[in-house]
Amino acid sequence: MEYTAFCQLLPGASSTQTLTLIGYKRGGVVLAVLTLIIWILPASILMGALSFLLHYIDKKALNVDIFKFIPPMAVGFLVYATVMAFYISIKNTVTWIIMGICAVATFLLFKQPWIFPMLIVLGGLTTNLSRKRIPQVEQKPRKIKWWNFWLFGIIFITAGLFSEVARKNDWPNRTPINLFENTYRMGSLVFGGGQVLMPMMYEQFSVRPDAVMRKDSSVIRIDKEDMYTGMGIVRALPGPVFSIASFTGGMALKDYGNTQEEKTFMQLLGCVIGTIAIFLPSALLVLFFFPIWHNLKKYAAVYRSLEGINAVVVGIMIASTFYLMKDISLLDVRLGSLINAIVIAGTFTLLQYTRIPPPFIVIACLLLGYIF
Repeated sequence: MEYTAFCQLLPGASSTQTLTLIGYKRGGVVLAVLTLIIWILPASILMGALSFLLHYIDKKALNVDIFKFIPPMAVGFLVYATVMAFYISIKNTVTWIIMGICAVATFLLFKQPWIFPMLIVLGGLTTNLSRKRIPQVEQKPRKIKWWNFWLFGIIFITAGLFSEVARKNDWPNRTPINLFENTYRMGSLVFGGGQVLMPMMYEQFSVRPDAVMRKDSSVIRIDKEDMYTGMGIVRALPGPVFSIASFTGGMALKDYGNTQEEKTFMQLLGCVIGTIAIFLPSALLVLFFFPIWHNLKKYAAVYRSLEGINAVVVGIMIASTFYLMKDISLLDVRLGSLINAIVIAGTFTLLQYTRIPPPFIVIACLLLGYIF
């Protein structure tokens, strides 16, 4: 329980961090790295393979769009996750206010990359304005040494600088550098797990490129329908939801290269870059922050901040739900729109009130797409 609480304080993949930490405590850094690899490998391989197989198992091969109802299903999963997070995190007036403000701000400013870290910082500061709910009762702890945080920060800053220099100077084959920076940044800043990561990726790779491609034709772009499909299929697979980065990495580089062999190599490279870049921040943070955890946890301010951060995450999830829904046909007077609405409601209802495993829901939506 202590490890779980600690990992909830950090951005990144909480389940992955918890398992990595268990490996670290049982056998040091070597076992921690092996545990991390074993945990992420199956889902990452499957999601990477999906980036190669997607168009062979869709319209072109079956003459029918079997993935047409995966987008509303993905929204249904996000609605369920939002409701669950709401019950856990929203417990008093201040968290209600934080949630509401963050939901509106996120929806209106979703395309601005600074909105997520800014809201998280403000949420943590807001719940620290009052010390009544969680008072400081421990003796003043020793000074924390922050040097362990440097490696994470150096990679973050270096990746950002290289990506920006490559963009401004239009380096040839700069896309892998941009992909690493984009993915590493999202893995470093996302609180709330995969439920928040996926809308961020959708905006970064599917929405934002449409607005900037006229100025920069080499910007990374993934088709919205393909992104929705990856967001849906990852729910049916074992392992961390963060493995969707293996899919987005492959899709981002699938068309780079002159020959088919070059394109295959670049797509495989994209899968590897996506996998490493999304999980590396989580591993670095948990391994380098844990040694100072026993000092850090003595600060009541840490737990007050977590209260505000969790409320911010719920607000972001609410905004993400509506942000994804705006690209799904729901109000048109036709059968497809009606089925989309039924799929969203049905997915939430099945997850909320039954014990049907998520993979069966995904399979049912694929069959629905095949029939209709």
